[in-house]
Amino acid sequence: MKSNNFAKVMVLGLAVLLATGAFASNKGSLHVQETLQVNGQQLPAGDYQIRWEGTGSNVELSVMQGKKVVTKTPAKLVDLPNASANDATVVDRSSGSPALSEVRFAGKKYVLSLGGGEKAEMNAGSTK
Repeated sequence: MKSNNFAKVMVLGLAVLLATGAFASNKGSLHVQETLQVNGQQLPAGDYQIRWEGTGSNVELSVMQGKKVVTKTPAKLVDLPNASANDATVVDRSSGSPALSEVRFAGKKYVLSLGGGEKAEMNAGSTK
């Protein structure tokens, strides 16, 4: 009877660990060196946390300072052929105001693309 209870506890513990691990992978840090536009809102230079929710490639990205949500925006999770070497942000300057376009994470094989998923897919395919 003890081994049966032990097995149940181990299965439950493993399930909790996997669920926690999946949640932990949906967040990251974002360092902004200049004021950027995100979904039409200005994001001043500084350090932020980002979290995303959703299933599949379409997600909702939240930019946070502490526990305060600064802005939310739709994003696309795009697979990369190779893991990014560094944390990086891609800034789109074509519209006059610098706008956050992509967020990449060191050691991860995906990129978060904001407001132009097809551009990120083109860039992701050419990243080596």
